[in-house]
Amino acid sequence: MAAQHNIIEHELPDGWEVMAGKTAVDNDYLSLKLAKPNDYWFHVRGMPGSHVLLRTGSGEAPNRDTLKQAAAVAAYYSKARHGGVVPVSCTQARYVTKPRGAKPGLVQIRKEIILKVRPALPEGAPP
Repeated sequence: MAAQHNIIEHELPDGWEVMAGKTAVDNDYLSLKLAKPNDYWFHVRGMPGSHVLLRTGSGEAPNRDTLKQAAAVAAYYSKARHGGVVPVSCTQARYVTKPRGAKPGLVQIRKEIILKVRPALPEGAPP
């Protein structure tokens, strides 16, 4: 189903799957259609970038290190790629909504935490 959308997928250590949208339309699809309520959603703060989704399995919650690795992917796929340590918003996908009439890629989030990370892809991932 992701064939008509340009979604980049990476695997983190311990088998976690992380996905990133390439365009605003892909970001909408990822954040609002693909995301399950317990998945974790990431986006670099204050500048353009991909929406990133960390898939959660059956009731398992990622540890802080896994969240930071997914946040690093969000920072990598943003305008802050070369910015050193950058703040990334993180929330569960259930708290991501689209305002009525908003343009593609624009969402509202609630209950965010801020993770400060260096932009990076998982080890061994092609750039």
